[in-house]
Amino acid sequence: MSEVVRPIHVLVADDHDLMRGGLQALLADEADLQVVGEASDGAQATAHYQALKPDVVLMDLQMPVMDGVEATQRIRQLDPDARIIVLTTYSGDVRAVRALQAGAAAYLLKDTLRHDLVQTIRDVFDGKRHQLAPPVAESLAAHVTGGHLSQREIEVLTRVAAGHANKAVAEQLGISDQTVKGHMKSILDKLQTRDRTHAVTVALRRGIISLES
Repeated sequence: MSEVVRPIHVLVADDHDLMRGGLQALLADEADLQVVGEASDGAQATAHYQALKPDVVLMDLQMPVMDGVEATQRIRQLDPDARIIVLTTYSGDVRAVRALQAGAAAYLLKDTLRHDLVQTIRDVFDGKRHQLAPPVAESLAAHVTGGHLSQREIEVLTRVAAGHANKAVAEQLGISDQTVKGHMKSILDKLQTRDRTHAVTVALRRGIISLES
């Protein structure tokens, strides 16, 4: 009698019901893949990983309670062999770089999932790591190297994101208004943004700053 090979067990972590449902539907027709659990935040993903021991985790990066980077770190601490694929909407997301540094095996853009997800799950299950399509790798490199903010610039932009004017930021950091303006000019140039609001939006989306900082 031939041995029955069980399908690859997949845990889906995403805070959007429609996204989780879409991922379920995308994998439903694959006989060698089976979604065994869902999580709507990173804390749930970590708990479900402990309970279900899935073969592969699909990890959204932007989730409430605990984001995908921290969840990746925690799961990898629990199980250094955990296979995690991070999902994001933005090719230059700093969180994705951090997740890869934390041990995630692959990085996928959500708008490419229909074409790339199934094979990536199989590749990651087979032990292949850092599966990046060339356009994604190029975009990551361009954004991370071209848009790297200094620690001081991050401090300034975090306070701007919290609604503080230049004068208040200067007082909080013990620097002059002109220095703050200089930092903001540098930030706009590095992020290739047109104004303060645009810079904050891009930095939040890429994970350079967070509203919880």
